[in-house]
Amino acid sequence: MTSLFDIAQNHLVEAGELIRQDAVFLVARADGRAIGCGALLHHDGYGEIKRMFVQEDARGRGVGKQLLLELETWAEGCSRLRLETGVRQPGAIALYRSAGFREIGPFGDYAPDPVSVFMEKRL
Repeated sequence: MTSLFDIAQNHLVEAGELIRQDAVFLVARADGRAIGCGALLHHDGYGEIKRMFVQEDARGRGVGKQLLLELETWAEGCSRLRLETGVRQPGAIALYRSAGFREIGPFGDYAPDPVSVFMEKRL
């Protein structure tokens, strides 16, 4: 992400945030190798997708879509899923749109940012 965006425009959560009781972190593996990951953080009334990543050599095989589907099963009690991604990630934006996410304005602690794309999927 640091190769795509300035540090101030990077909205990664620290790894410690992913060990909270209201968080889920999934790893996709192929032949024992981690090829993708994604996280779900529970907030008041919605879940936030974080840390979605698929290794470049594993892209185009449905790994990201499977991770999103599995994270959605962990979104019990959430009326919607939300996420922030970047304008320099057209593949990610296409994945989220194909999964039913639509663009929205900033949410939570996010401020408007010209390189951010905010999305939501109602459950």
